[in-house]
Amino acid sequence: MYWIDSHCHLKAFHDKCELENVLNRAFENNVRKLISVGTHFDDWDLYQQLSTHYSNKIYYSVGIHPCYVNEDWLDQAVKVESYWSDKVKPCALGEIGLDYFRLPKDIDKSNRIRALQKECFTYQLHLASRLECPIIIHSRNAFSDCLSIIDENELDWSKVVFHCFSEQTEELNEISSRGGFASFTALSLYDGNHSIRSALKKQGLDRLMLETDSPYLPIEKGSKKMNEPKSIPMIGEAISRLFGVSSNQVRKNSCELTEAFFNL
Repeated sequence: MYWIDSHCHLKAFHDKCELENVLNRAFENNVRKLISVGTHFDDWDLYQQLSTHYSNKIYYSVGIHPCYVNEDWLDQAVKVESYWSDKVKPCALGEIGLDYFRLPKDIDKSNRIRALQKECFTYQLHLASRLECPIIIHSRNAFSDCLSIIDENELDWSKVVFHCFSEQTEELNEISSRGGFASFTALSLYDGNHSIRSALKKQGLDRLMLETDSPYLPIEKGSKKMNEPKSIPMIGEAISRLFGVSSNQVRKNSCELTEAFFNL
């Protein structure tokens, strides 16, 4: 059994001409499958090409990250569905959602950005429903609105995963009670993040998906080094200690669920 990084962004390494080294380090650490998650039209073609070249090792998603939503979001959004007509299809639509973390202080501008994000999110949810594909949700300082919009669109919650979960047990229960999932990063291991660890334990080993969100969120908080997919075993080992089980058990459970959820 091997490890899977269910959410990373390989364009950052590609742009620095470091991708081959990064992938080799991942494979050497028994991270045998990776999902490179789309955020913007600029990375979708690259990820499809990588998925073609590294067949059965790199998988990809396409979607418009809320921080890339602007007045012209529809110009990008109409291109998303075409990827499902290609030979090498995405394994999910995402990451999509809402991000209110860095809104401008000007109220009118802030409200406009919120409105645009909601419009784009709803459009992409409709598309995911039609495609009957898994959905990767990005939610930052916007959990309630994300939940409401997904509910309003009557989606199959068993196809929904909130990536890089950073909320508390109450929010985790809202997701789990609907049949959805949360995936966890090194963020759950940082000192002081007791509420995230509580949510992780509440979801349980049988519903566990792991991700690095690399190049972000290094194992050591505050580190200036780019995080890499090779970090997944370290995250898994720390979580095994949290649950009091072997790392092999964490690896097995997270691998089996990730493969089933994304149909890898």
